[in-house]
Amino acid sequence: MSGTGRTGDGRGRGLGNLLSGLAVAVGCVLFLGGFAWGAVEYKPYTVPTQSMNPTVKAGDRVLAQRIDGGDVKRGDVVIFKDKVWGNVPMVKRVVGIGGDTVKCCDAGGKLTVNGKPIDEPYLHGTAPSTTKFSATVPKDQLFLLGDERDVSLDSRVHLEDAANGSVPRSAVSARVDAIAWPLDGMLKRPTGFKALPGGISQPGPLMLVVVAIVAGTVLIVLGAAYGPVARRFGRRGAGNRREVPVGGE
Repeated sequence: MSGTGRTGDGRGRGLGNLLSGLAVAVGCVLFLGGFAWGAVEYKPYTVPTQSMNPTVKAGDRVLAQRIDGGDVKRGDVVIFKDKVWGNVPMVKRVVGIGGDTVKCCDAGGKLTVNGKPIDEPYLHGTAPSTTKFSATVPKDQLFLLGDERDVSLDSRVHLEDAANGSVPRSAVSARVDAIAWPLDGMLKRPTGFKALPGGISQPGPLMLVVVAIVAGTVLIVLGAAYGPVARRFGRRGAGNRREVPVGGE
């Protein structure tokens, strides 16, 4: 009497199928959850003008984090809409908040906030403004400038308004976190405002959202690929395997 010995292939294959199914399930949760999280936190916006060049150029597609106006800090690039400014979505940089005195320019040719010179490496050109101005920002208001000061229609144009060219914090709907197209990545937070009270804002959760989506995609692909790969190697192993006698007459 003769026979063949059993191997652990069946048990191993069953465990592999279980793990691959788990990987696909977890991957789906991460993938779909990442997209859902991103949709809740962010909204896309196309920049219509050159006023924020070179930070954000006309036609760029940006991802802006939905925030409350109370969370805005100096240096943030925000999307807002104000009836005095035409009641259309606009994108500018916050350089002053309620209580600040924003002035240009000092003896060194720099913008000052409460008398402190501000380094602005993001500017297009060297001068922070071709026209001199000074404005005190009312409570719960924001003073906004474009990064290409020569062409930007910003708070300087509205200095004669009742709010000294500022807009309410409530007018802000989002803060630009990244340029999605072309793929320029995350916007850097300007350090020139860091020493002022309140400091600067931190990036939103966009990188975590991207990591969740990418990790989910990888798990789904690996989990789905296990079955075909295991079957292929299983057939190859069966073709090379010889029967091993375990008994005799």
